Amino acid sequence: MALSITHLFTKVKSASAMVELKTLNLKLGYGIEEDINADPISPRQVLIVRDEDILDLSIQPGQLRENIVVTGIGFDKFIPGSLLTFESGAAIRLTFYCEPCKRIAHLVESFKSIKGKRGILGVVTQSGQIQVGSKFQAQAHKFPALPENPYERFLDFIIKIPSGKVVTYKQIIKAIGVDNSYLRAIPTYLKKTSATNYPVHRILDSKGYLINYVNQQKDKLETEGVKVLAEADIVKNLTRNYVDINNYSWENYNIYL
Repeated sequence: MALSITHLFTKVKSASAMVELKTLNLKLGYGIEEDINADPISPRQVLIVRDEDILDLSIQPGQLRENIVVTGIGFDKFIPGSLLTFESGAAIRLTFYCEPCKRIAHLVESFKSIKGKRGILGVVTQSGQIQVGSKFQAQAHKFPALPENPYERFLDFIIKIPSGKVVTYKQIIKAIGVDNSYLRAIPTYLKKTSATNYPVHRILDSKGYLINYVNQQKDKLETEGVKVLAEADIVKNLTRNYVDINNYSWENYNIYL
């Protein structure tokens, strides 16, 4: 059976319904044009599901909030790390499995029943237009699969932060492909991560302030050439250190390409 696209969807704003279309424009290192999930540093620009899986689960196309429904591809090639190349030249790297969440709980008897069938997330590696009926090819193991565990993706990301640069909690959330609820998890991640093996001192809170429980953060950043500024908090009677994000923020738009 030929590998092909059966349905296409996009979502243009938060809390809006999925919109079914005949064509989608994919943009290199960005995602689907005008889609809410388009982001250059995100590993979840696109969600793809197999038509065979939603048919087996009696779920209608679009209900899993997917962007692309495909048919004909077997489980041996529909895996993280595969590269899907479409007739137009557009291509998508599959990154990791989309985790079942409460948004789809009403569609299945249990999350166990949909394990492995929720779809796979991906990033656009070549621009082009795709349309319903388009054929595509799949190459397994073209890229390393991203870890399924968010903490492991966190480690993979922060080890890449170069000397003299910083990232914020919000940047990390986007880069590891989790929603904003995970902002609460970042302090826990930091506390259990070895400062010897990982540059945790290059991480700032979402507003650019240094983090109290990262030892010698100010000294380490200044040693790397980062200018640390001070701000008086009159209400709390303390001084807070921060970094001008505009000057030192690290943004690698090619991280998943």
